[in-house]
Amino acid sequence: MASHLTALNNGQTIPAIGLGTWQSKPNEVARAVEYALKAGYRHIDCAWAYGNEKEVGEGLRASGVPREEVFITSKLWGTYHRRVEDCLDQTLANLGTTYLDLYLVHWPIAMNPNGNHPVMPMRPNGNRDIDESWDIIYTWKSMEAMVKKGKVKAIGASNFSQTVLERILPTAEIIPAVNQLEIHLYNPQLKLLDYLKSKNIVPQAYSPLGSTNSPLLTDETATEIAKKHGLKSTSDVLLGYLLAKDIIVLPKSVTPSRIESNLTGALEAYSVLTPEDIKILDGVAASGKQKRFIMPLWGIDLGFDNWPAPTK
Repeated sequence: MASHLTALNNGQTIPAIGLGTWQSKPNEVARAVEYALKAGYRHIDCAWAYGNEKEVGEGLRASGVPREEVFITSKLWGTYHRRVEDCLDQTLANLGTTYLDLYLVHWPIAMNPNGNHPVMPMRPNGNRDIDESWDIIYTWKSMEAMVKKGKVKAIGASNFSQTVLERILPTAEIIPAVNQLEIHLYNPQLKLLDYLKSKNIVPQAYSPLGSTNSPLLTDETATEIAKKHGLKSTSDVLLGYLLAKDIIVLPKSVTPSRIESNLTGALEAYSVLTPEDIKILDGVAASGKQKRFIMPLWGIDLGFDNWPAPTK
């Protein structure tokens, strides 16, 4: 079983359910990718910073699914904003492919490329070592150049607020195809979703089930809706809810049974959830359950709602 396809603003289509690979250990992720592709997934979400793209590539090849049938996304890391092609070339080599279907700017923050760590350079106060002299509009120009070179088919954003998008859009030749965000029942980002729709930018949800031992999985409202429709689990509702809102979901798992149930359960929930169900689920966070799980200490204001003020 494969997920339905969502249209992007460049004419491409993208499978609405992808396998997330963040925090998947190298010795687990190859098997997870192989199993997911054999189970019907056709969309794998990767990133240079995850440190496991070589193993993702092994899983792709072991699956036997032709490269052209798999939608592969990766992301530019912060220490490479001045060297976009270098980061991309490492990703392509590790994955064992000549192109990406989608390349995202992982966070809208350039970090010191000559800092005290190649991935996460830090300042003495515990904040990330930001490259404050760099402007994100130049990162985007370099991303556009990768499309023109044919190394990527589409480019997009990740963790971009409306404020940051409005920084790059006036000079952008290519509008971001997607914006990948922490979106789930407790962090629905409704205002930002409206803005993305107005700009024809497709939202993607990472951590759609929350974090490890997530309270989302025992949420009473979602659980009641799952029972009402005879769905197998609350997670089906959590994923189907986002699909019903035209959000691409990227659940992460390395467990075969969970990889398969995330796909089949999400599609089943998508087919039965009603507009009234969606309205009820949209109101859960505002009822006192608003919660983000992913909030790195960048030390600058990213422009998001429900994000703690930065410490200097």
